Amino acid sequence: MDKIRIIGVPEHFNFPWLKVVEAQPFKAQNVLLEWTDEPKGSGAMNKALREGAADLAVVLTESFIKDRIEGNPAQIIGYHVQSPLVWGIHISSQHADRKLEDLSDVPFAISRYGSGSHLMAFLLAQQMGWDTSRLRFELVGDLTGAKAALEVEEPKMFLWEKYMTKPLVDEGLFHRVGEIPTPWPCFVMVASPDAVKNHPDLLKRLRDLVYEQSSNLLEGGQLPQLLSQKYGILEEDINAWLSQTQWAQQALVPIESLTATMDTLKSLELIKETVPTEDLVHRDFVKLI
Repeated sequence: MDKIRIIGVPEHFNFPWLKVVEAQPFKAQNVLLEWTDEPKGSGAMNKALREGAADLAVVLTESFIKDRIEGNPAQIIGYHVQSPLVWGIHISSQHADRKLEDLSDVPFAISRYGSGSHLMAFLLAQQMGWDTSRLRFELVGDLTGAKAALEVEEPKMFLWEKYMTKPLVDEGLFHRVGEIPTPWPCFVMVASPDAVKNHPDLLKRLRDLVYEQSSNLLEGGQLPQLLSQKYGILEEDINAWLSQTQWAQQALVPIESLTATMDTLKSLELIKETVPTEDLVHRDFVKLI
């Protein structure tokens, strides 16, 4: 039996994917869907796509676009989340007296170079007027590693999706000193060249099933309770997250959103050049608008 290997972060954004994979809609066609959680984030997922360890990934937009420009052969087959990601800016609660504007010399804990937690540190520094050439980073792997990194006496900053870290803020482990939203839609679906070659029609159907599942979950009325139970986030926080989140419903990709992402990455000197938007997406899968 053939298999399509899908990876994504173990977070509430990807709940529709889990439901589709659970249903195994292509089993009669001798194709199994295999979902793997990747807690280390988009940098690790880009690596898996490059190395052929994954067929499909749900990756942060800015992280994939940078990696694509740097040689990743995979391409976007649709957005997954069209709304911005709101990153919480955290330090240890033992430094709760410090304000964001006083943290220009504090190192960032990041999951991996090229990850969202890494790239967004540059955007934060730019917005704060800090010298981006002086930023320092410490690799921590995932949220568990970040908890350990922030427990030491030296203050460190950590950027992560604000509702996934909200329980840690509520427990008093992290202190949130601010928030920073992405200026672009936050998650893209990305397929490897081999997956596109071997299963083009199935990948389109899979993507569309996720779109349908997202819509059905929103209409069902039970989504806040389901997400709260699965991810350990208060239902009131899930409701707040849902109010500012828009899952994609069709395979339309605005040219402006891709261009704006590349322009921002270039202004931060995170990429050397921009590329035609057509190079980022697979034109058989999406319509650029």
